[in-house]
Amino acid sequence: MSTRLPPVTPVNFDSVDLDTVLSEWLGALQEFPVEAVVVLGPDPFGGREDRQVLAVHPPALGAAARGLAQSREFGVTWRDSDASLVAWQSLSRPDAESGDWRALWRGQGFRSLVRVGLPLPGGRAFECFLFSRRELNDRADAAALVWSTLNVWPTVKRSIGGQCSRLSPRERECLALAFEGLTARESAERLQCSDRTVNYHLSNAMSKLKVDNKLGAIQRACWLGAI
Repeated sequence: MSTRLPPVTPVNFDSVDLDTVLSEWLGALQEFPVEAVVVLGPDPFGGREDRQVLAVHPPALGAAARGLAQSREFGVTWRDSDASLVAWQSLSRPDAESGDWRALWRGQGFRSLVRVGLPLPGGRAFECFLFSRRELNDRADAAALVWSTLNVWPTVKRSIGGQCSRLSPRERECLALAFEGLTARESAERLQCSDRTVNYHLSNAMSKLKVDNKLGAIQRACWLGAI
């Protein structure tokens, strides 16, 4: 049986506004159909298993998204989890161990989900959940949704980073260069500024991200999608 893939023509995202990006993405997935998307990411200021809602569309589903983020069903570290990077699940069966999050989504009429994990440094991950109001009975549908997620993820990540991060563009730029392994002097040459300026931006970034070293700042910026 051949796998149906998403449309070959990519969606053009002319706006970096996150809600617009998600809305246009869902519009391109109407064939399946998918009517909601939630993106979870690590809480940089919480515990190892704590997650936060980075994006939800439609926004009216915020309470259901927060219920999902508070669950532990998908939140464990990868090496300790029995789940693969992709999960395809029905929401129709009640599950006492899952808490109330399934009931919240069933109450909105949703019957199934596809989850795609996108690994991050430090054993964490972004998690993208696509919800449908019908049962997904065809593995090809789930495969196509995963393909679509991987296709659009760079745009979604940039939009999340711009919305969720309090870092200035220059601070993000300096952290990105540090992530590449450049020293302050090498970064200064790339940015055509002084070492002191680079270190100033890195210091501000560390303060905003509530860490006391450059490595910690890089890691938390990754978790926020800022770099």
